[in-house]
Amino acid sequence: SYGIGVSRAVAAIAESTHDELGLAWPREIAPADVHLVATGKDAAVFEYAAGLADELVSAGLTVLYDDRPKVSPGVKFKDAELLGMPTIVTVGRGLADGTVELRDRASGERTEVPVAEAAARVLAAVRG
Repeated sequence: SYGIGVSRAVAAIAESTHDELGLAWPREIAPADVHLVATGKDAAVFEYAAGLADELVSAGLTVLYDDRPKVSPGVKFKDAELLGMPTIVTVGRGLADGTVELRDRASGERTEVPVAEAAARVLAAVRG
């Protein structure tokens, strides 16, 4: 018997939506809405990122938060691309300038967002 089950459907979607960097899940079936990546060694980055993650979860989003302190930013970015959540938010060097980076995984489009508007802009990108 040949049937289309969940595992075959997921495999077909992964096959049709991946690129050279990894998976790029469609928002409707992605395991999480947002992949939040905290980079660097500054405690303020991790504190702000944790607060942003809590705020997004409180707003109803599913957030995958990469808070590994001893992993290099390059590894974290590569992992984010491989996992393929539709929206990737990076909190890092830009925090000192008052910005975080918002990235669309499928298109690769990057936007610097003011810290004060970060949660609202992420919500707009996800629900938009």
